Amino acid sequence: MNDTLITGERADLLETLAQSRHFLRFAARDLTDEQAGRHTTVSELCLGGLIKHVTSVERNWVDFIRNGPSAMADFTAMTEADFARRADEFRMLPGETLAGVLADYAEVARRTDELVAALPDLDAAHPLPKAPWFEPGARWSARRTLLHVIAETAQHAGHADIIRESLDGAKSMG
Repeated sequence: MNDTLITGERADLLETLAQSRHFLRFAARDLTDEQAGRHTTVSELCLGGLIKHVTSVERNWVDFIRNGPSAMADFTAMTEADFARRADEFRMLPGETLAGVLADYAEVARRTDELVAALPDLDAAHPLPKAPWFEPGARWSARRTLLHVIAETAQHAGHADIIRESLDGAKSMG
């Protein structure tokens, strides 16, 4: 981030996001690549895949803040192959390492933090991309979008904690 002191609402948003990011990364502490790719519950989720997914989500929503809905996929036009590629963000693929996944996440986090610090107006809004789960014509401000990224990160940090505890008994809290 730049050397400008961030205060007020922006500081609160960034601090809350940083805390959720910390718990997500903390769930992956001291794991091997094989452990990061292991499924420990009945779901398809693994720790490395969760981090990849959160990285993608944050990257896409930050692109939305910068460029509007054109920066994101039109989910109404996605093909089965598009959804299959998207499913790969929930898996550790051959050749991927936990260190690489975490480095990518750190870079996306750095860019997000810089954007939040530099945004001229948190109220600037764009129409949401086309997707069956969004109300047609709805708009999200940069603030609302950042709150969504925070919520998504926190939710997946909780998933990561469950996966990690199932893997080897380690906990993020408690």
